Amino acid sequence: MKTFEELGIDSKILKAISEIGFENPMPVQEQVIPLLLAENTDIVALAQTGTGKTAAFGLPVIQKIDVSDNYPQALILSPTRELCLQIASDLNDYSKYISGLKILPVYGGSSIESQIRTLKKGVQIIVATPGRLIDLMNRKMVKLDRISTVIMDEADEMLNMGFTESINEILAAIPEERNMLLFSATMPAEIAKIAKNYMSNPKEVVIGSKNEGAENIKHVYYLVHAKDKYLALKRIADYYPNIYGIIFCRTRRETQEIADQLIQDGYNADSLHGELSQAQRDAVMQKFRVKNLQLLVATDVAARGLDVDNLTHVINYGLPDDIETYTHRSGRTGRAGKKGTSIAIIHVKEKGRMRDIEKIIGKKFEKGHIPTGGQICEKQLFNLVDKIEKVKVNEEEIASYLPSIFRKLEWLSNEDLIKRIVSLEFNRLIDYYADASELDIPEDRNTKERGNQRGERTRSKARKAEEGYSRLFINLGKADGFYPSTLIEMINDNVKGHASIGRIDVLPNFSFFEVEEKSARNIIGSLKNINFFGKRVSVEPADKKESSGKREHSDRKGGFGKRDSGGKSSQKRGSFGNEYKSSKSRGRENSKKKRR
Repeated sequence: MKTFEELGIDSKILKAISEIGFENPMPVQEQVIPLLLAENTDIVALAQTGTGKTAAFGLPVIQKIDVSDNYPQALILSPTRELCLQIASDLNDYSKYISGLKILPVYGGSSIESQIRTLKKGVQIIVATPGRLIDLMNRKMVKLDRISTVIMDEADEMLNMGFTESINEILAAIPEERNMLLFSATMPAEIAKIAKNYMSNPKEVVIGSKNEGAENIKHVYYLVHAKDKYLALKRIADYYPNIYGIIFCRTRRETQEIADQLIQDGYNADSLHGELSQAQRDAVMQKFRVKNLQLLVATDVAARGLDVDNLTHVINYGLPDDIETYTHRSGRTGRAGKKGTSIAIIHVKEKGRMRDIEKIIGKKFEKGHIPTGGQICEKQLFNLVDKIEKVKVNEEEIASYLPSIFRKLEWLSNEDLIKRIVSLEFNRLIDYYADASELDIPEDRNTKERGNQRGERTRSKARKAEEGYSRLFINLGKADGFYPSTLIEMINDNVKGHASIGRIDVLPNFSFFEVEEKSARNIIGSLKNINFFGKRVSVEPADKKESSGKREHSDRKGGFGKRDSGGKSSQKRGSFGNEYKSSKSRGRENSKKKRR
């Protein structure tokens, strides 16, 4: 293994990073740094979150800056405000001993006037979100004509967030004679398209395999009934007393409700989603970073750019619709060479999607068993004993109180004292789990599961809803510009109260979806006769449509066997564009929103 000095890093930068605690370069740094320092070349680097990408591009970029030229020379694009600030902070740390180097983070949600004032004074490195940078370009307040290095960090996330048009506009304003570095955790087709259009014979650096999950992350799934998912989540949290993790949910509403339930049940948790103000988001993230929170319940969009080390667990409260999202979720644990665990709490109909994820990331999910009440109590008790054993005793501070305490407790034996300490801490937990039932769904791999898998492939019979759920029919399909995300936002906008959504099957001319039985009547009534692009919406119980088999049979010929939301979705569930537009115009609208 080489040292940073052997990679060619300048002595001033070496001094700064050694104070931070950098010892030896990580694999992505060892491959990328020499390329950037030695020659002018374009690079596509595929590496998971937490593998040291910021230093991989940041150290050589800082070293190549001409501090005598008070003009933007390097541009780093990031998908979110949080990541933008994190990158700028890291670069400032790396360049601590380089006099005259100025780095400016440019992002929305902050005063554009103050950013303009700093730009006028002169900066050499700009770290920006695409929307705010476009705004500054339109105001003629930032010039990119001397940019020699462009870096796109988490490029796949930027594309997922609808920044494609903004990125094209930015790159068109930068001289063709420049280096371009594209860092991404996954390699979707859009990334390859950008590389083809804007890069010149890029060298590819791959840490692991394309789209592969990190080696040091263990992937575990728990199979439960949909109605038991929250109980399973609580047991998992209880079984790991020192858990420090993110719980990912599909929608803003589900995120807030799960967080509220956890807080009400005494867990150290909070929520992070798009309906929070920027000040609220900052406050929650700061509490989480300093570990005042153990559990952060978040949507995928809100958690983008949240750079937190030492996460022990990532919990998927159900699997995402696209595999790239799962890769990003799981990559938030097991960072910088540490071990991590990615947990998926799924029900029977999500198993097919889990198998798809396994194939792409090249990792096998372990079958986990929901801890019993006895196992949880034992784990918590030993955690308490461990804390008592390792607690730091300040003799001077407590010395004056000890004689009175000893007199008060002298009638108790050591055994009685230990029993009382344990009981004081754990009576509530022991009582709660005294009659706790099993939550695991037993699996008979030779019969039931094979039958289910055959049914998934052939769809020869009408589906049955998950236990506790009702299956509904809606007269909208892909031909209408209708997608899983459209349905979720339609329900969010029109249905009062919480509505837990299960499987969604989007077909060419109509669709089926599952909701909790208690919400079914409310959803049918709330969506009845609303207008979707001039088409009156109709929702009714699916069994009325499936009993005759006529509609379903006719659509099978048109691609019924293709799984849209049940396995992979063409759009993310829970990404909130305007569902009443076509998918193409919806992308443009999202891009405009990002710029503002």
